[in-house]
Amino acid sequence: MNILVTGSRGQLGSELQELSVLCDNHRFFFYDLPELDITRPDQIESRCRDHDIEVIVNCAAYTAVDKAETDTEMAFKVNRDGPAVLAVCAKERHALLLHLSTDYVFDGTSSTPYRESDPVAPLGVYGLSKWEGEERIRQIAPSHIIIRTSWLYSMYGVNFVKTMLRLGAERPELNVVVDQIGTPTWAADLAKAIMSIIDRHDRGSSYGETFHYSNEGVASWYDFARAVMELAGLPCKVLPIESALYPQVAPRPQYSVMNKSSIKKEWAIDIPYWRDSLAAMIQRLAGTVA
Repeated sequence: MNILVTGSRGQLGSELQELSVLCDNHRFFFYDLPELDITRPDQIESRCRDHDIEVIVNCAAYTAVDKAETDTEMAFKVNRDGPAVLAVCAKERHALLLHLSTDYVFDGTSSTPYRESDPVAPLGVYGLSKWEGEERIRQIAPSHIIIRTSWLYSMYGVNFVKTMLRLGAERPELNVVVDQIGTPTWAADLAKAIMSIIDRHDRGSSYGETFHYSNEGVASWYDFARAVMELAGLPCKVLPIESALYPQVAPRPQYSVMNKSSIKKEWAIDIPYWRDSLAAMIQRLAGTVA
């Protein structure tokens, strides 16, 4: 099967590249800016035609949550218009479009894990642009799978874990918000889930589904930071603070835990506990540094 992966140098795209070397039954074509711009129909059509693409995995996104509040045009261009371009190409080629979305489509007022069918209510530009990207795909692409994820981290790129590791080695203590609740997600686990879906999907069928994927369990950012320090053996003390004491440009959902029962049932996905995955990632990162 010929598979196009966009946003290939991001956290998830990089993890997919690692896994791809183990997949002898597929041919992967990885692209990122400047080689491929998902908002350019001519570029997308050309790559899909040249490589006879059967599956598109869209990891490309505008993820600067605070900057999106002022850089609105670019956020919507990448997160809404780009997926629409990919959807048109997927429709023309009868290809499956697998698109990554976010927990930010919810407003965080729930007290129970969000299901795929729960009403969306984005709080900021980033969440709204991602939601509108989802809707464009649903309207255009006959065969699509949308996966919403949360609190993504990886060995690659800039993320919370790597920032905590750096600051934890530099400072004796850190303040981290305790009243925002969600679930950390190791991009390597999500990449494995995506590969499993690609392997198991029926090429002759059309899909029109949305799923939630994060690691298992629940944590605050404070819990997450404490775990990073503990697992990395760093002496840095983590202090809990309320979100009001750490103002940010864009509002964050205070609760964004997601229910994963659908993806586990439909695709037989085994999802690891977040602390176990965090420990594995930190150990793996330490091995590359050593």
